[in-house]
Amino acid sequence: MTAPEAPTTADELRRVGLRVTATRVALLETVRHGNHLGVEAIASGVRQRIGHVSLQAVYEALHALTAAGLVRSIEPPGSPARYEGRVGDNHHHLVCRSCGVVVDVDCAVGEAPCLTAADAHGFSVDEAQVIYWGLCPRCSAHSS
Repeated sequence: MTAPEAPTTADELRRVGLRVTATRVALLETVRHGNHLGVEAIASGVRQRIGHVSLQAVYEALHALTAAGLVRSIEPPGSPARYEGRVGDNHHHLVCRSCGVVVDVDCAVGEAPCLTAADAHGFSVDEAQVIYWGLCPRCSAHSS
């Protein structure tokens, strides 16, 4: 018995009710193969895959994919938005103050304590975004 095939990018778009377009497929694949990419880098990756695409089309596709939960936007203060394909696991990020590199870090161990606010003010919390700031190993080595 063979294992079922993994869903294609087009299948994933259909599953969340989005129309399948070349731009959306290329964008989702670019984001998933990238590392916390900004809009310009995503646009460049999409263009390498399908040719010309406007920056407006990239923004529209990012909005749709983010709203559908296929892409996650992170916006470290003082930095442009970055996008990633790792969604649904409430992970956090490390950001280098010097070069701006962004790295994933899993949520604190245990019963997702990062989702327990000291006072939730009546909110039903389903996500927490924590950003740890510091210097990456490369920048730390240069500053010593």
